Amino acid sequence: MSVNRKLKVSFNSPVILGFAILCFAAMVLDFITRGAANHAFFSVYRSSLLSPLTYVRLFGHVLGHAGWAHFFGNITLILVVGPLLEEKYGSANLLFVILATALTTGLVHFIFFPRVGLLGASGVVFALILLSSFTSMKEGEIPLTFLLVAVIYIGQQVYEGLFVHDNVSNLTHILGGVVGAGLGFVMNRNKMNRY
Repeated sequence: MSVNRKLKVSFNSPVILGFAILCFAAMVLDFITRGAANHAFFSVYRSSLLSPLTYVRLFGHVLGHAGWAHFFGNITLILVVGPLLEEKYGSANLLFVILATALTTGLVHFIFFPRVGLLGASGVVFALILLSSFTSMKEGEIPLTFLLVAVIYIGQQVYEGLFVHDNVSNLTHILGGVVGAGLGFVMNRNKMNRY
């Protein structure tokens, strides 16, 4: 007996796919405008609190990227880790993680680094990586995978922040990881308390 089933493509992870599409659109728009779009919408830097674009940039900076290599590096990791997290935690929770990471990293950068622009989804990547290490959390236990991921990823960022001089915002990576870990802990604890 043969079953003739047609395969179809499913939009399996609306938040992650939507985020990736927005990042791609931001890259194309920035390419067309020769950098003006990133400066206006997709990077965060100190600007007037009276300007509405200041508040757009506090969130929009995670959509912008400095180039295609930067874009592909971040989006590849987000597309690998994100759909599994969206399935486990739900679309609304994952959207909240992305927005919380954007706002946290944007505010810290706005306040403490007034003369430097920040853009890219690296903070979101680190939030998702640390969040993913909480997927098998049980009550009263801290997953060893979380501890290893935290030591390896956060430790690497601290080391590179102190000893490697490049254009990578290690603080953004650390903050993203802290947001992902904190929200992962809270979401898992809330889920366990419901049962």
